[in-house]
Formats: sequence, structure tokens, C-alpha cells
Amino acid sequence: MSDFDQELDASGLNCPLPILRAKKAIAGMEAGQTLRIVATDPGSVKDFEAFCKQTGNELVSSGEEGGKFTFLIKKAA
Repeated sequence: MSDFDQELDASGLNCPLPILRAKKAIAGMEAGQTLRIVATDPGSVKDFEAFCKQTGNELVSSGEEGGKFTFLIKKAA
């Protein structure tokens, strides 16, 4: 079993598109579910931190490997 419920590939998209796509994906999820996002925009690191602070969703983890940034966001109740 994976540690996320849904995955969003935002590779090649620049701000604000990764955030907008993530917002839409999270809106369709149930509270407590986790969204994994893959992005290539270096600005997305700060964007997703701010997004989670503003929305109350939890940024479970974020990382970077080979120029791709991954984020796990858990939807707030």
C-alpha cells in the first residue's frame, strides 16, 4: 500500500499552476486523505509551504531528487 491516496504530476508547469491543480485535486478528496505532488518548478517548495499554511492542510513531507520536487499534503478535516 502506498502512503498517498492520489497523485498529481505537475512536472513542467510553472507557478501558479501546480498550486491551482493541487487545490482542485484536494477539493475532490476526503478529509485525512493524502495527495502526492510531483513538480519541477523550484518555486513550488515555498508555494506549497505557504499553500498549506493558508488552507490548514498538512504538508507531511517535501523533498527533491533529480530536479523533481515531491510533496505529500494531507487534507485537513
